[in-house]
Amino acid sequence: MKVKAPQRNSAHADLLDRAVVDNAIRKAERHLETVDPIMKRLIARHGHCPLAEREFEPFHMLANSIISQQLSTQAAATIKQRVGALVGVPFETRKVLSTSIESLRGAGLSRAKTRYIRELAMHVSDGRLEFHEITSLDDESVIEKLVVVPGIGRWTAEMFLLFGLKRLDVLAVGDAGLQRAAGNLYGKKRKSATLLPRVAEVWRPYRSIASWYLWRSLESR
Repeated sequence: MKVKAPQRNSAHADLLDRAVVDNAIRKAERHLETVDPIMKRLIARHGHCPLAEREFEPFHMLANSIISQQLSTQAAATIKQRVGALVGVPFETRKVLSTSIESLRGAGLSRAKTRYIRELAMHVSDGRLEFHEITSLDDESVIEKLVVVPGIGRWTAEMFLLFGLKRLDVLAVGDAGLQRAAGNLYGKKRKSATLLPRVAEVWRPYRSIASWYLWRSLESR
């Protein structure tokens, strides 16, 4: 289900515009290079953050996040491909609801994830979740709207803020990958359970972009 961004009536809505996002990311990279020498090295190694290139496909993105929960990247990709063959790519709410539970289970979805994705489709279909309405909400309000849907927790909502709504200052402190990357890069002298949020303070207001570079740092290990 492809949802167009609303007309420009807020800073949040503007950040769904690809050119605006890309300019903001370049500004973020300059800031991160200035305030953090480790970030400067990561940016030089991994290049420009491509977050602006992602299409705004909110239902597809959230359903994909549900599929990915507690699975390896390879296993999740296989299931997503099989589900996509049934319901279209990007995933369509109408086709999800018209596809039998048995067929979705046959694609590799667990019983719980089948229910969660169908519940998400129903929330979108009957208007309980209106994507065009939440684009102008602040981050915590978006999270509150999303976590009422079964199968969507805070982490999934934060990933939606970052990759879907292109919010620039999201830090998913519960993300295991970010915690591991922070430990690898910053933990030699400052190891503690609060390491990630502490080192992230200097990244404000661009913690989303810094997070992208932390995730990339794990790929070379």
